[in-house]
Amino acid sequence: MRLTVGMDQSDIRKIIDFANWLLDIGDGKLGDLNDGETIIDIPNDILINNSHDSIGSLIDFEINDRLLNKFPGDEVEYLSSDSICKYEFVHDQFDSDLYSPDVLNGLKVSGLPNHKLVLKIGVPVMLLRNIDQKNGLCNGTRL
Repeated sequence: MRLTVGMDQSDIRKIIDFANWLLDIGDGKLGDLNDGETIIDIPNDILINNSHDSIGSLIDFEINDRLLNKFPGDEVEYLSSDSICKYEFVHDQFDSDLYSPDVLNGLKVSGLPNHKLVLKIGVPVMLLRNIDQKNGLCNGTRL
């Protein structure tokens, strides 16, 4: 229901048609007589055409970047620390090339924040971790 708030009737109809199309696939109602294999025509607007960038062929923008561009004002860029503590490697050999700033800054791991955070005044930010529940800094808090 959230998808349809503020949309016109033609967009709502497209969403309903797509949902019904997915249900028909799951129920085996599309294609010829189905003996376990069938051919189903997939609409071109949801077809993945680029096998090297499958997500990019479906989504041609970053949602956060697009939202950020809609807000007026200057961007402020915040960077994480781009070095590690060499004292943690007392018993192991420390390889500075393995942990270069380029490598550390390029890491994109689920659960680990990106190296660069770009914000503007007025842009909504949502906290994704419980940091300080006593003071209200909980998962889902809008800041």
